[in-house]
Amino acid sequence: MSGRRHPGPRTPQQPSAPEQPSAPEQPSAPETQSASGAHSTPAAPARRTLLLTAATALTTGALATACGTAEGRPPGEVAVLGDSAAWEKPMAAAGMAMKTVGGPRMVPEVNPSLESFEQVVKSSLRTDRTPDMLKYWSGYRLRDLARTGGIEELTRQWDRAVAKGWVDASLREAFTYRRRVYGLPMNLAYWVFFYNPEVFREHRLKAPETWDDFLAACARLKRSGVTPLHGTADGRWPSFIWFQEILSRQDPAFYDDLMNGRERYTDPRADRALRTLQSFFDKDWFTPMDMNHPDAAAAMLHGEVGMVPCGTWLGSTLAAAGGKPGKNLGAFVLPMADPMADPKARPCVIFEASALVATVKGPDRTEALQATRTWLHPTVMKAFSHALQDGCPNPRVAAPNPVIGSLAQKVRGDKLWLLNRFWEQGPPELVEATVDDLAGFLLNPSSARETLRTMQGRADEAWRVWREAERT
Repeated sequence: MSGRRHPGPRTPQQPSAPEQPSAPEQPSAPETQSASGAHSTPAAPARRTLLLTAATALTTGALATACGTAEGRPPGEVAVLGDSAAWEKPMAAAGMAMKTVGGPRMVPEVNPSLESFEQVVKSSLRTDRTPDMLKYWSGYRLRDLARTGGIEELTRQWDRAVAKGWVDASLREAFTYRRRVYGLPMNLAYWVFFYNPEVFREHRLKAPETWDDFLAACARLKRSGVTPLHGTADGRWPSFIWFQEILSRQDPAFYDDLMNGRERYTDPRADRALRTLQSFFDKDWFTPMDMNHPDAAAAMLHGEVGMVPCGTWLGSTLAAAGGKPGKNLGAFVLPMADPMADPKARPCVIFEASALVATVKGPDRTEALQATRTWLHPTVMKAFSHALQDGCPNPRVAAPNPVIGSLAQKVRGDKLWLLNRFWEQGPPELVEATVDDLAGFLLNPSSARETLRTMQGRADEAWRVWREAERT
């Protein structure tokens, strides 16, 4: 059944323990996580620090829970509040490694409700009961947090890491506000297309190297009874994926300008991206629009779905479903759509990276700043990225598996333009609203121009408010 004819997405359950961006993932029982923070996972251990999941429960008690112990951690420890249970073990591994290189031991604390996490963070920054450190988003969401004055500037830590070769300097803009750094990259997820090499070989296909190869692979898979592509509005946030992937491959410079408010959604280039997406619906290339990422991962491994676009953080979900990198699990960067139309156009890849943030009023501020000085150390980064099984912002750290290794080699070897993910681009309120607009388009793909007009109307107002706030 095509996604076009399928009923709307299921209303996502409010997890008592997480699911899904960040970025972010899902070891044992498959949780899907992205830096965007929407997730669904198995219940968390009782000893984990859990916050109230209802956003309405932002009472004094909830804020105290959010900050761990109001008096702080024991000497030599520092708490890091995040929104993903899948990151708890990797953060604990990094914390233990940090102790060996002269830093404090980081202790993860988890609030698995995205809405509650955001509200607790922003509310607590106005009080004296603030978490020591945060796992947060990059881009405009980080800038929004920096504008509160509640988080530490980390420019010196960044410059020191760059001088030591511990971080990819091209990532800097995603972690700055008014040219100052306010967060350090935690992971480096590339947005790619996962596929099953065994299934591709069965249908005499290989990973596409050109846009035409990609279209031909979709057509052959469809003729062979395999649904070529995963598309979904399940959980709401994934609705931006296909617009992001197509637009960035058709015109990466326009994508960058549009996401930063320098271009308009009503531009013919945005219309072309949605019409390309519409043509994929017309060819019946998509899964039902309520198929979530864990189900798509399993279907891909079983040969029922051809390709699944997602951040490399999906790798742990695929591994939990039986995926073996290099055997039945591979990934490729979607090729550029018109490489000859503009020979100067730089090939690109979308990236996603969570930010490690230190707060100004945290009870263990000294330990938090110590942690920022050692976070990007190769020993710490290896412990974290290998436990997370995702890409690493420190280029000196070996990849945790062959799939990540080959992707990192291509990105760095071909010097691909790293473009930040849709979720982190633009005023947060605008992103939230336009994601809903794109979800509506996925369920009614005949409404391209109307969707783009609506998105531009929202953008006009959101950018006006954002720029007004910048002036004050």
